[in-house]
Amino acid sequence: MTIRLVVADDHAMIRAGLRLVAENAPGMEVVGEAADGVEAVAVTRERRPDVLLLDIAMPGMDGLAAATTLLGDPAPPRILMLTTFGSDENLHAALRIGVSGFLLKSSPPEHLLEAIRVVAAGDGLIDPAVTLRVIASFAAQPPLSPPPELAALTAREVDVLRLLTRGLSNREIALESGVGEATVRSHVAQILRKLDVRDRLQAVVLAYESGFVRPGQE
Repeated sequence: MTIRLVVADDHAMIRAGLRLVAENAPGMEVVGEAADGVEAVAVTRERRPDVLLLDIAMPGMDGLAAATTLLGDPAPPRILMLTTFGSDENLHAALRIGVSGFLLKSSPPEHLLEAIRVVAAGDGLIDPAVTLRVIASFAAQPPLSPPPELAALTAREVDVLRLLTRGLSNREIALESGVGEATVRSHVAQILRKLDVRDRLQAVVLAYESGFVRPGQE
C-alpha cells in the first residue's frame, strides 16, 4: 500500500528535499505541499494524506496550531512533527494534543523514511535526540497522580516502558533486554492495552506526566 504524504514547511528547499527523499522510496507518494499552517490545514483536508510532515515553527499559523486544528477533524492524518534544537518550546503541548511523532530536520534520510513508515502503521515515534528535550519539558511540569492502570503492568512491562521513555525502538529494546523483537512487540502491545493509550508515544507522555518516570530514573 502506498503511503500518501503532505509536506508542510515554510522553506521551499526543505520541502523539496523531503519530497525528493520520500518519492525516491518505494511505497511513498507526496500528494501535496504547504508553506504555512493555514495552507497545511487546507491541503491536508483536500488531499487526505496518511501522514502529514509538519514543521513545528512556521509563520502565521504555526505547526502546533495546525496540528490542533487537524486533530479535531474526523479521521485526521498521522502527524510527524519536524523540529530543530532551537524550536522545541511547544513539544510538551504537541504531545498533549496527540501528534504521532517528532523528528529532527537534521536526521538522515533513512531515519525519515523509517519514521514515516512507523507512524503510518499507527505507532508513535520520538527521535532519540529529541527525547531529552521532551524529558525537560515534562520535568518542568508538576506531576499528576499516577493512573491506577500503571499498577496493572508486570515487572517486565515496567522495564519496557522505561526503555520506551528513552526513545528506543523495538530492536534496541530487544538488544538491551536480551529478548527477541517479537517478545518486545508483545510487551508493548500489552502496555498500550493496559494503559488504554493509542501508541508508544502516548505511553511515554503518560509515564512522564504522571511522574511514573522522572528525569534520571529512565
